[in-house]
Amino acid sequence: MSNPSIRQPSLFLPHGGGPCFFMDWTWGPANTWDATREFLEGLAATLPERPRALLVISGHWEEAGFTAGGAAKPELIFDYSGFPPHTYQLTWPAPGDPDLASRVTAMLRENGLPAGLSRTRGYDHGIFIPLKVAFPDADIPVVPLSLNGGMDPELHLQAGRALAPLRDEGVLIVGSGMSFHNLRAYMRAETRERAQAFDQWLTRAVELPGAQRGEQLRSWQNAPFASFAHPRPEHLMPLMVAAGAGGDPSGKRIFHDEPMGAAISAFRFDG
Repeated sequence: MSNPSIRQPSLFLPHGGGPCFFMDWTWGPANTWDATREFLEGLAATLPERPRALLVISGHWEEAGFTAGGAAKPELIFDYSGFPPHTYQLTWPAPGDPDLASRVTAMLRENGLPAGLSRTRGYDHGIFIPLKVAFPDADIPVVPLSLNGGMDPELHLQAGRALAPLRDEGVLIVGSGMSFHNLRAYMRAETRERAQAFDQWLTRAVELPGAQRGEQLRSWQNAPFASFAHPRPEHLMPLMVAAGAGGDPSGKRIFHDEPMGAAISAFRFDG
């Protein structure tokens, strides 16, 4: 039987750029990612209690079907390039949870979704970079979950709905991406207004009740400057999973900033 007192939210978090939280500088002034880092540092204190486990959907892992990482001791995947040597020596030894990974795969399949299991997948930087800030002790088991390579928003909403019962068991479902992800657009004159318009649309969509929220998110490509904000949608699809897992009540924006002139937001679903 579920216990509402331990029900975890589902979240969509910005994971920044590369190893940005662990550098003295990045693509811009040294304080570019300070606000995002401070938000992540305070995240654990906003949860109803310590999560039993984290299920993290990263914008940096795509497979033909949803795939859960079932390694017992996942290694870090340094899937960024051109950064200082020390950023390739970071550690974050959070354990995996093979049993939970198998259950995630089963729940997706039971709901008619294509799903598989990887016994070797580690933590890409969409996972270990933000979570090293949010959960620095690395003592909570983590299961990574891939995107479905077709990038169908409805399929990702369905995946979230299928996995939502895990929240009643103390599992924190985290979509790790970016609400704006156009690397060629940062610091350009036209970006600020366009990113703000997309972010405002996205926030309004998230703040709708469940059915209306899903309808809007399914058609996200009709939003203002959608293709400018996301030339490819892989960094937005983790939001679809988090929103699908979020239940019927409205979501809410819990963080906003404009690093390098582009609006980004984080969202929380408590339904």
